[in-house]
Amino acid sequence: MDDKLQKELTPEGIRVVCGLDEAGRGPLAGPVFAGAVILPDGVIPVGLNDSKKLSEKKRDALFDEVTRVAVAWSWGEASPEEIDEINILNASLLAMRRAVEKLTVKPEFLFIDGNVNRSFSLPGKAVIKGDGLIPCIAAASIVAKVLRDRHCLKMHEQFPQYGFDGHKGYPTKAHYAALREFGPCPLHRKSFLKKLHE
Repeated sequence: MDDKLQKELTPEGIRVVCGLDEAGRGPLAGPVFAGAVILPDGVIPVGLNDSKKLSEKKRDALFDEVTRVAVAWSWGEASPEEIDEINILNASLLAMRRAVEKLTVKPEFLFIDGNVNRSFSLPGKAVIKGDGLIPCIAAASIVAKVLRDRHCLKMHEQFPQYGFDGHKGYPTKAHYAALREFGPCPLHRKSFLKKLHE
């Protein structure tokens, strides 16, 4: 991965660029997480890529490297209740805004993974499949994914019967079987469980 496209898409005169991505739009349970990362100009950790294309071991190693070299990084989340209330897209954007607000360095421009750029107070650009194209978005995808996976281990401690440590809340056969046996817990997204009642 190089930063050629990032430089091409960055408006002239802007130096502090932040990447934004989320993890956990598809699961039936748990919050959606967002990462926000400002990388130093020209610094791209070796092996940086879309978090979904990396092994867990490689993601963890890159998380350590990204958080070490970043000018600033942070994360935000939106709860299952917020997801049910405002829908998953709006909750993802809310988590991203929360991540930006927590940054210790204020960015001048945002690169957002996906095709939606709205409700941010800073100028920015949405980039489809940006986590595989733009280094700061790839870094943000790793932060979001690693922190969400770690959160799922805490969810597992709280409700071990669902196996959150394995499927991380995603709609697997094992997860649906546990839902049929035990019913939903407070961590489940009610709006995602309509299939259960069909």
